[in-house]
Amino acid sequence: MIIYQSTKEGFSNDILTNNIDQIVSGQIQTLAGKKTSASELAAFKNSLFYMDKVLHDKNIPDDCGISIEYHIPQTSMRVDFIITGSDGDNDNVIIIELKQWQKATLTVKDGLVSTQFLHGRSETSHPSYQAWSYASIIKAFNATVEEDSIQLHPCAYLHNYEPDDVITNDFYGYYIEKAPVFLKPNAIELRDFIKKFMKYGDKSNILFRIDNGKIKPSKGLADSIKGMIKGNREFFLIEDQKIVYENALWLAKHSHPENKNVLIVQGGPGTGKSVVAINLLVELIKRGLMAQYVTKTSAPRTVYLDKLKGVKKMTELRNLFVGSGTFIKAPENIISALIVDEAHRLTEKTGFLRMGDNQVKEIISASLFSVFFIDEDQRVHIEDYATSDIIEQYAIAANATVHKMELASQFRCNGSDGYLAWLDNILQIRETANQKFDFDYDFQIFDDPEKLKNAIVEKNRIANKARLVAGICWEWKSKNAKADQEIYDIEFPDYNFKMKWNFFSYQSAWLTDPNSINEVGCVHTIQGLEADYIGVIVGDDLIVSNGEVLVNPSKRAKDDKSIFGYKKMLRDNPDKARSLMETIIKNTYRTLMTRGMKGCYAYFTDKETENYFRDKIA
Repeated sequence: MIIYQSTKEGFSNDILTNNIDQIVSGQIQTLAGKKTSASELAAFKNSLFYMDKVLHDKNIPDDCGISIEYHIPQTSMRVDFIITGSDGDNDNVIIIELKQWQKATLTVKDGLVSTQFLHGRSETSHPSYQAWSYASIIKAFNATVEEDSIQLHPCAYLHNYEPDDVITNDFYGYYIEKAPVFLKPNAIELRDFIKKFMKYGDKSNILFRIDNGKIKPSKGLADSIKGMIKGNREFFLIEDQKIVYENALWLAKHSHPENKNVLIVQGGPGTGKSVVAINLLVELIKRGLMAQYVTKTSAPRTVYLDKLKGVKKMTELRNLFVGSGTFIKAPENIISALIVDEAHRLTEKTGFLRMGDNQVKEIISASLFSVFFIDEDQRVHIEDYATSDIIEQYAIAANATVHKMELASQFRCNGSDGYLAWLDNILQIRETANQKFDFDYDFQIFDDPEKLKNAIVEKNRIANKARLVAGICWEWKSKNAKADQEIYDIEFPDYNFKMKWNFFSYQSAWLTDPNSINEVGCVHTIQGLEADYIGVIVGDDLIVSNGEVLVNPSKRAKDDKSIFGYKKMLRDNPDKARSLMETIIKNTYRTLMTRGMKGCYAYFTDKETENYFRDKIA
């Protein structure tokens, strides 16, 4: 999304109005639906004035393109300043990361510096790393860049920063070479850098072509894991992902029996929890540390193992990807690092026999360092137990130091933070400012489940990355049936719709098996994973009455284990039971409706609920 676009001459004229901050913030409000904070307004005003000075050179053509706050497609990242033009041979894009920093300090973590922000000092990506990662993401996602031989040239400009031995330190040399950093006295050098690539203006609207060009098929984590295990760089960790990753590596390296550490990482859908987790696993193994990837549900582990066939011996791989109940009798501090993904799914006891003491306690006890990736808004089972507070309590009891971090940068749902906030608001999970649907995300409502199915099947033809899922409102009658038996689970006779839940034989490979497009998955087969497009059948367990979103656990299937025991809880503690059922059912649909990276299509069994959603996207 292009927030502000003009020529060099038009940008200079906007600067002369002394109102450039309001011009840009007004565009952000109009196009992205976001308000701009006072600190951001000040940053626009100060940094953009400096850029105008740099551009005041007759050898930089007046018709060069200038773009501000460019929103990179499929992500929530925005590039501060972009210049487009030509050197006579190639179309060029200069990506500039602008900073008002005056001081920074070195860290021992790759690509990270420490600097003072409004609310105190903290670690962040080196400006050269940021600029380089933006260029890398655009190149990785956009086919037009490659096909049209558009050259990307990242750099950083810290116009208030006096030279020192920190920001240009050799420790950051790799990234500075990729994206030069220009400081307070280096305005002329930055100007020369620009002139090298901008001999002619932008005659072909380069950024518009990129923004509206072909998007490369997104490479999911499961598809990339084989290359990662082999040591290839498959993902560019950006912003908060890089900070979490480097801190986790540092803690793992420095943890020992007298210095146990627990890292709790909060992150919503699509913020890269699993990407960081798998990258951590691979890097720690490369460094010779014993590390394991831990999940309660088998779905992610089975998908990864399926993709890794032939890379290593399966016995070795199965030792890398383990269940959360593995550590019941594990000796204390036996493992260097345990990486717990989807930590909100951990249970207090393990398995049907309720074995062990406490899964959180066992994981912390067995490891010198443990990292828990958690999103408490994805609790979808009555036995889902772990919260940040519970993890912290057991960490303190084990004499471990607790660290807390957050992932916020959005990659799922076409990078739209707004869609997630809108969904929370419409499901009445929490009140947000996102009342209006105005996002670059393909959300559609179908009044016919057969049409929904056909739309998802059509999307699946592209790359086998579309699936149909549903709330658990239909019994799994076909579970033990043979594939050719005419037993269906979800039926809508009025629409000639009949489908089965995913075959039991698929186990957790449902998302990758090309034949599974003919089956319907549930939250337990899709949680922690992603598709390009997701079709969601919303059952009668979630309905809207007079504008109020209500849940009805009695409409869940009788064989649904995720709410097993709620009737007894309803008798013993009605308020707790009602609150918990509301959380589980709303979170179930929140999870299902955020599995699609590019789009979510929905069918509602209840007409009033359908109309409620239609009104919200009108």
